Amino acid sequence: MRVITGSAKGVKLKTPEGLTTRPTAERVKEALFSAIQNEIPGAVVLDLFGGTGQMGIEALSRGAKSAVFVDKSKAACQLIRENLTRTKLDKQGSVICGDYLSFLTSCKTRFDLILLDPPYAEVFLENALKRISEIDILTSHGIIIAERPFGKDLAAQFGCLSRDKEYKYGKTLIAVYRRAGEEDE
Repeated sequence: MRVITGSAKGVKLKTPEGLTTRPTAERVKEALFSAIQNEIPGAVVLDLFGGTGQMGIEALSRGAKSAVFVDKSKAACQLIRENLTRTKLDKQGSVICGDYLSFLTSCKTRFDLILLDPPYAEVFLENALKRISEIDILTSHGIIIAERPFGKDLAAQFGCLSRDKEYKYGKTLIAVYRRAGEEDE
């Protein structure tokens, strides 16, 4: 697993041992970031289920202003910190070790890009999208990227959030959510 492009291009990221974290496949990450490349420069990013940090780190490498990484696993949080240091992006990233819903409940920051790649077998994705729509932390032209396995249904609407586009990469589906009425220009 490596950073694809930008200031940290080619840097290999440390990966976890075991099967507790499922990093996004490199080809999926590359296709996704190509599709949203114009949304990234200067963005404030939330990587809500941080894992290895690879998605938020890719955004930072491509010009995002800052990123907040949240994960409940202490081992994952340590791994994200190590990967931020490896890529020399540690000054732009902050890591919060805690539950995603607890983080969202106390969150006061507004984000331009929210990355959601939770464990596939859980309802974390639906719960996160519902909570994000309730607390209004997405900027007016911000986007949410939600990753899920092919075959797992996901509503087209969560409160003020509406699915704008969807991409299929093998057995992975990526949904792009925006505020209802905000269109990709």
